[in-house]
Amino acid sequence: MKKLFLILFVMIVLIACSNEKFHYDYTFKGEGEHWKVEYSINGTETLNEKDGITVQHSNEYRDEFILTYKGDLKELSSVEFLEYSYETSTGGGSGKKEFDEPPKEITFKFAGSVGNGEVIDANEVIRVNIKWNGYEESFELQNASSSSVELNSSIK
Repeated sequence: MKKLFLILFVMIVLIACSNEKFHYDYTFKGEGEHWKVEYSINGTETLNEKDGITVQHSNEYRDEFILTYKGDLKELSSVEFLEYSYETSTGGGSGKKEFDEPPKEITFKFAGSVGNGEVIDANEVIRVNIKWNGYEESFELQNASSSSVELNSSIK
């Protein structure tokens, strides 16, 4: 009888505290008249629960923002700066590149990582704004990936 009670007690304690991890990998794409953008996000969201209530939440991810000019490299020869910004329901981001000499490529990459930021929803529509030498273009990005989300659950 004591063994049965002990087993039931241990099971209750194990069920009361759990840890769930969600891994996600999204790629958002879109384009305007002059630029196309690919924005990739790869991260892990962790939910620590006790008695069915979330007591701790964390999110860490890496992102990469790739801007590609749709015209010829010659058309960018007078560009002195390139600036982008984007907005999501959880915030946004921006980046800027200044040129001392004409660009040598039509593709520009910006990457970063965030700890304890908000998770961007797979169905998010992201508004992008790009500025370069007195020009400006805005358009939307939509999730082009299979919205892969993987759940790993463990009991503490």
